[in-house]
Amino acid sequence: MTLKQLFIQNLKEFRKKEELSQMKLAEYCHISLGYIGEIESGRKFPSTELIEKISHVLRIEPYLLFKNPKGSSITADTSHSSPLPYKVKKHIKTRIKEQIKTQVKTQINSQVNLSLREILNEINLILDDI
Repeated sequence: MTLKQLFIQNLKEFRKKEELSQMKLAEYCHISLGYIGEIESGRKFPSTELIEKISHVLRIEPYLLFKNPKGSSITADTSHSSPLPYKVKKHIKTRIKEQIKTQVKTQINSQVNLSLREILNEINLILDDI
């Protein structure tokens, strides 16, 4: 079971335990009935603010909507997610950019130093001829 599926299952159970219809839950959370239906069917996922509202209406702590009942295990939903989390990708990109910048600077400095040495050698040759 994925975390999203677990959330949906817990939401339905807590809503029914409180004897609330989707319509009443939507009304108390100041959202549309259709949105609750989309959440419970897995087409949408609520924001953290809405999760807080829902948990307040259901008179539970928000974490309970994600609590895993004994015996079931959470699996990763890889159907539409990338293999690496966004923060990891961003960190890798940042590190690669830094490494590229360092390499480019090193190469430019090397070329500039080489050019300066060549210029100085040319100047020395000219001065020697005078």
